[in-house]
Amino acid sequence: MSAIERCVAELSDDDVWWRANAASNSIGNLLLHLRGNVGQWIVGGVGERANARQRQTEFDERSHVPGALLVSNLKATVNEAVGVIRAVDHASLRSPRRIQDYDTTVFGAIYHVVEHFSTHTGQIVLLTKLRSGKDLRLCNQRSKSSRKNRTRRGNTNRTI
Repeated sequence: MSAIERCVAELSDDDVWWRANAASNSIGNLLLHLRGNVGQWIVGGVGERANARQRQTEFDERSHVPGALLVSNLKATVNEAVGVIRAVDHASLRSPRRIQDYDTTVFGAIYHVVEHFSTHTGQIVLLTKLRSGKDLRLCNQRSKSSRKNRTRRGNTNRTI
């Protein structure tokens, strides 16, 4: 989430909704899509809670919802998903789920969302760099204490 927050903070709302062409998504659409995906797959699928996702509307939206609101809504959904995942016990990871017409397991659903979130975060970073022309220095976001802990664990040669 920190990379997404950093990106949206760098942009105007017009930049958040900019599209390279008609076949491409804006950052705004990607944020709506991530919220829908996490809600459907983790909160709804893994957590077995009601979820009335309207997937196509995530891509059709053009109303320029403010970027800060999009991030806030996504964070709320991610936090809800974290609660769902924390409640999963080891034995239920192989439990079957049917999500978005796919047969999977609890573990498969979690893995899908991690991969999906990562892919779209990369797209958001790229679009932000294109619009802002800035080096976002995302690799430097870790705190000094995190770097100290990494050094203590012996991972001094690892590039992040």
